[in-house]
Amino acid sequence: MALYEHVFLARQDLSQAQVDALAASATEIVEQNEGKVTKTETWGLKSLAYKIDRNRKAHFVLLNIDAPGSVVEELERQTRINEDVIRYMTIRVDEHEEGPSVMMRKNDRDRKRRSDREERD
Repeated sequence: MALYEHVFLARQDLSQAQVDALAASATEIVEQNEGKVTKTETWGLKSLAYKIDRNRKAHFVLLNIDAPGSVVEELERQTRINEDVIRYMTIRVDEHEEGPSVMMRKNDRDRKRRSDREERD
């Protein structure tokens, strides 16, 4: 089976619980079609470079998927229908990254810098 990274952006007015429900529904779609989601990361609410459908911010979610191409087609079809998702992208990769993704490492690094700065003051 092929390996994919699926990232989607959810509307800014959704709660974190609703975003988690979107990720769970995507996982359910993959698992119903003999696929497997190996990792789910919620990157949080981030600012966008430009407005998308009157949204200046969006909730970012990453799914690492191990599934055949037909599963990805179904996942993208369901994502396209969902009004809460404003953008998505699925990329085929040779191997999944072990541990936290680059975005999660960046968040940890930023938090550490902020706490160091507060300790100095």
